[in-house]
Amino acid sequence: MSTLTIAQLNSEQRDYFRLGSTRTYEFRLRQLRRLRGAVQKFEHQILEALYEDMAKPEFEAFASEVGFIYEEISFAEKHLKHWMGRTRVSTPMVHAIAKSEIIKEPRGVVLIIGPWNYPFQLVFSPLIGAISAGNCSVLKPSECSPAIAKVISELIAETFDSQFISCVTGDKEVAKALLSEKWDYIFYTGGERVGKIVMESASRFLTPVTLELGGKSPCLVDSTADLKTTVRRILWGKFFNAGQTCVSPDYVLIQRETQDAFCELAQEVLREFYGDSPQGSPDYGRIINDVHFQRLAKLIPEAGCVVGGQTDEATRFIAPTIVRDVASSDPLMQEEIFGPILPLIPVGDWNEAIEFVAARPRPLACYLFSSDERRQNQALGTLSFGGGCVNDTLVHLTNNHLPFGGTGTSGMGQYHGRHSFETFSHSKSVMTRSFLVDPKLRYPPYGSRVSWLRKLLK
Repeated sequence: MSTLTIAQLNSEQRDYFRLGSTRTYEFRLRQLRRLRGAVQKFEHQILEALYEDMAKPEFEAFASEVGFIYEEISFAEKHLKHWMGRTRVSTPMVHAIAKSEIIKEPRGVVLIIGPWNYPFQLVFSPLIGAISAGNCSVLKPSECSPAIAKVISELIAETFDSQFISCVTGDKEVAKALLSEKWDYIFYTGGERVGKIVMESASRFLTPVTLELGGKSPCLVDSTADLKTTVRRILWGKFFNAGQTCVSPDYVLIQRETQDAFCELAQEVLREFYGDSPQGSPDYGRIINDVHFQRLAKLIPEAGCVVGGQTDEATRFIAPTIVRDVASSDPLMQEEIFGPILPLIPVGDWNEAIEFVAARPRPLACYLFSSDERRQNQALGTLSFGGGCVNDTLVHLTNNHLPFGGTGTSGMGQYHGRHSFETFSHSKSVMTRSFLVDPKLRYPPYGSRVSWLRKLLK
């Protein structure tokens, strides 16, 4: 798509938005239902495309992509009228007779840029918020997952008027052209490097942004944790989608005396998950492309692999890999892994684990494994992170009542459920005064009224 066409699309959506159709409850509800029907119609193609792009197992694809979106649509349909309602708030007595309200209004024309790791869910989840809030939207799926990008484009074109929702596909030059336009809001999911580019582009127009980025999300395991369950939940979270998850456990801080037992259980659990040969398992995915495969393959050390380490460039397979006795200076600890390699870092105790995490950039997620409530609260009160779990991984982002988002270098802004609606809405503050009372105290000449004002406002 040419820059001229993108500019024209932006202009046409602005014209459509000004008509006011998107502002009504009936319109928004109708579009959410149309979206659900379209996903149902294209469900088989969506699942096939996800497998084509990264061999995503059907269970994982449905649970984390298609089913996830069905649940979000249902949640929005159920709560939309309440979200759209005006919120009454108190009014200071000095302004009586009056009422004060917060009115939610759509931001306007928004741009949603999606990633490749959950290429369907992470485009459509923010779109649900944009529709619920009454916006027009332009979607840009990742060019790294071309099969699903094609399906998304076809689904949107068949379901919605392009003046309301449109999908633009292409490479980084197309993304650059999109970012050269003025938008009323930009929602970006991806890496920190491109996130900075998005934010810099948005700053030219003072456009607000949500950045869903990533980071090295730690697991802290103490001696009171149920170790078998801990290992099972960490490995499930780590190797789901072959480790290509922004909130995937990036490394494990494990007490030295527990590391051997963790490793033994990890070998047992991985056999339970994927059998003796994960490459032949239908439940284990592949790396998205050759570039990421090569990057990950270079991170696997020659020694220290408790399990895994095997690779197959032809099929972009990297075995579920666990590396023990990793030091903070090792290559595995220099950047977010974003793949199926799990470093174990031995520590002396819980306090050392907390200090290790606190000394590093704030992660998108943090996972605490302990049966000691005091230690749980110590970590929760000390560490800053986007969100997380106590005694589990990943599942916090499946609760639509919880906001999802990063902090610091892991991102800014939150969404899911009502928080998606809030993200794509502007809170307009309005005070309505009565004509019945109009005290002259606030009008000049003021005389000595300042003494009365001091008493009133102190």
